[in-house]
Amino acid sequence: MTESGDRRPLASRDTHWARSIAQWLASKSVTPNQISQASMVAAALAGGAFYLSGAGTGWHRIILLLLAAAFCQLRLLCNLFDGMVAVEGGKGAADGPFWNEFPDRVADILILVGAGAGIGLPGLGWAAASFAVLTAYVRELSRATGQPSDFSGPMAKQHRMATITAAALISIVEPLWNWQHQVLTAALWLIAAGAAVTALRRSQNLLQRLKGNQSSR
Repeated sequence: MTESGDRRPLASRDTHWARSIAQWLASKSVTPNQISQASMVAAALAGGAFYLSGAGTGWHRIILLLLAAAFCQLRLLCNLFDGMVAVEGGKGAADGPFWNEFPDRVADILILVGAGAGIGLPGLGWAAASFAVLTAYVRELSRATGQPSDFSGPMAKQHRMATITAAALISIVEPLWNWQHQVLTAALWLIAAGAAVTALRRSQNLLQRLKGNQSSR
């Protein structure tokens, strides 16, 4: 990841624990690109855990869902620290923009498709992943046209990960209600619909900015 003044606003970036960890990482031989690449590994583990949990029972299923939730959050931590090490740590690289964006798209696909396949609804997982990628496309399209990045929701990256993480944890107690995969099914529908709305909202914002710039000339 390279230095940029156009960054996703994150309150966690200003916390003491985040700054301390970022400083420690920056003092080591770890590069921001390696942290970005690690986010794909975390996402693959999360997606795999979601997939295997679909056929799991008892404690085996509980452990897999806990792992899925943990790896989703690890993916977000990688996303946090790659930027902090690059910008605050001054270790940005020329190929940073690629590693800043590409792993995020792979991670969304691995997690959401894994969750969908685990509950027997791979099409729903792909729909959620496709709309998630579309939200990022519109954000980058905004930058490509000279406009600021639009990080608005309602289903930006942090919202998607919060939703699927919460669903994994709530799914643990589904057997108490004689449910099967209903929580993850609802979560994927929510992510798919929310990401579609997010892409539409960002598109409308971009069109308004572009038209506003033209009328002000």
